[in-house]
Amino acid sequence: MMGIGIPICVQCGTSSNPCRCKVVGPTVGFLAFAAAALVEWPVGALVYCFRHMKGRKIMAHPATVVYPSVTNSIPI
Repeated sequence: MMGIGIPICVQCGTSSNPCRCKVVGPTVGFLAFAAAALVEWPVGALVYCFRHMKGRKIMAHPATVVYPSVTNSIPI
């Protein structure tokens, strides 16, 4: 029996907390990235057929806006 694991992301070397490692922020950021990508990538692919630059911006949004903002908002 195989189960689905929870992704755990670790980012070391940061100066945002005394431990210099972040676990919660990158993990929640990855989950938010995946949820946004499920919605925005198909929409971006459809828009790309008609307006290339707009479609690229939509498909890049989870990686350039969602993940960094969620990861940086949680300091641990």
